[in-house]
Amino acid sequence: MDSINTVPIELTVVLGDSTMPVNHLLKMGRGAVIELETLANEQVQILANNTPIATGDVVVKGDKIAVTITSKIAAKNS
Repeated sequence: MDSINTVPIELTVVLGDSTMPVNHLLKMGRGAVIELETLANEQVQILANNTPIATGDVVVKGDKIAVTITSKIAAKNS
């Protein structure tokens, strides 16, 4: 069981998404803001190796940003 504890997993938290033309993206400079198609109080999606595993809420404490897991996504049987 110890060997499984050393397997690296990439965790990703998806705050939202946005669609824009490439030329608009290339014109953006430092400090540009990209608006997301997500509301401030919507839950975020948590992925492990690009697979959805949970949803959560964003928590801001001082200058740190974290995510509280609110629900797990059931594993699909393949």
